Amino acid sequence: MVETHTTSRRRLVGQPLLYAISVFASLGVFLFGYDQGVMSGIITGPNFKAYFDNPGPIALGTMVAILEVGAFATSVAAGRIGDLIGRRGTLFAGAVVFTIGGAIQTFTTGFWSMIIGRLVSGFGVGLLSTIVPIYQSEISPPNHRGALACMEFTGNIIGYSSSVWTDYFCSFLEKDLSWRIPLFVQCVIGIILATGSLVMPESPRWLIDTDKDAEGMQVLADLHGGNLNDPIAVAEFREIKEKVQEERDSGEVRSYHSMWKKYKRRVLLAMSSQAFAQLNGINVISYYAPRVFEEAGWIGRQAILMTGFNSLIYILSTLPPWYLVDRWGRRTILLSGAVIMSAALVATGWWMALDVPRTPNAVVICVIIFNAAFGYSWGPVPWLYPPEIMPLSVRAKGVSLSTATNWLFNFIVGELTPYLQETMGWRLYPMHGFFCACSFVLVYFLYPETKGVPLEEMDAIFGEDEREEQLDNESERTSLVSNSLPTDHQTIRSVPRPSNNSRNRSWFGGLFNRRGGNYDPILAE
Repeated sequence: MVETHTTSRRRLVGQPLLYAISVFASLGVFLFGYDQGVMSGIITGPNFKAYFDNPGPIALGTMVAILEVGAFATSVAAGRIGDLIGRRGTLFAGAVVFTIGGAIQTFTTGFWSMIIGRLVSGFGVGLLSTIVPIYQSEISPPNHRGALACMEFTGNIIGYSSSVWTDYFCSFLEKDLSWRIPLFVQCVIGIILATGSLVMPESPRWLIDTDKDAEGMQVLADLHGGNLNDPIAVAEFREIKEKVQEERDSGEVRSYHSMWKKYKRRVLLAMSSQAFAQLNGINVISYYAPRVFEEAGWIGRQAILMTGFNSLIYILSTLPPWYLVDRWGRRTILLSGAVIMSAALVATGWWMALDVPRTPNAVVICVIIFNAAFGYSWGPVPWLYPPEIMPLSVRAKGVSLSTATNWLFNFIVGELTPYLQETMGWRLYPMHGFFCACSFVLVYFLYPETKGVPLEEMDAIFGEDEREEQLDNESERTSLVSNSLPTDHQTIRSVPRPSNNSRNRSWFGGLFNRRGGNYDPILAE
């Protein structure tokens, strides 16, 4: 039995505690949002170029994209780390490592020390970008899970916008301060996050999974108002505990191999969502927006200013999903976003190819539309979807693979974009528009809807409960038939077989069947 206490340990309980956790955890994504944007402005500055001896496109791309190499490495390891030291401990470690990397960048003495600083910051980003979505999904109730995850993504874009405007105002400073100050701001935010993570509650699901039942029940009670006898908190505790016990009784090893073997479909869906979030072209804009605007005709500080205005629209575009994601669902938002983004990127390339006096203004409008569509759709949902669909036993490992996919494709796009901008020119943007069209097809045919489904009941979405029940029923029927002793005059009816439709379904269709099981969503009261 779980110990009970009459009072809550924390002053904040219920909705205030839930939103406070969400806002503070958003500092984690604010950090790597800030880091994504900060380089876009300083690499076009004359003081930065002079200090680093006018780096070419490959050197510039490496300086920007090396962060993704570090992020890729630790995002793979974050699954195991998150299971060992907890979600909160991983959050603290990520913030500390990121701060160290930010300090190395701030006080860099040349190209290679900047590379080392970016790499170390990447190690921190990998931990944060993996653990924050897991922590958020495990804290959130099912009917608000999508909204809170989208709120978290808004924090990411506020970080991006803050870095762009910091770059703009610091561009008026003389010499090295114009780019060292924006880099130093990373350290301040990292210290705040590390300090705050020490007072945040641990994930109740991780606590229960590691047999810290009393602490897990206390966190659940606090999230539901502070009363340990609250029926909703008690029911949620029992549901989590039963799921944990069920997974232990199955004897399943919690390894990447067993996860891939049993949950291949979920892992591939999680990884594909993050891959297309990058292939759809967002980091062509996020990392190199000033260069894009310079291509279109805006020069120098004007290009950074246009990037700043674009970032404000970007922030506003992330607000509608707070309301829509738990009403429209994940699929509708991803599909509509893919259509708008594809059209905007094709239009961007078309106006650049025309190269007429109206091109600079037209490109700004197209980029703003693209950013707004991404901020409303493929920005937040790929961070929400993977931790939703992965079961508790392998959630950290599954999300670590999806996040590693994000950083792998992030690196590819970040490294190649300066080179492709010079060699492909306007054709680069329709190419990413084509990837947007591919993502539409992927979601339409393969992604099941997860709106309103509790994490412990996600198996039904993928038809796994039905398959297990069918196997149990067939086993029972077979046992009954084998135990009966018919005479020569008796006829044994054959055990019902799967229908031709299910037997003939292709491997591909069986792997990605988007309809999943016959889950009846739980309606919020």
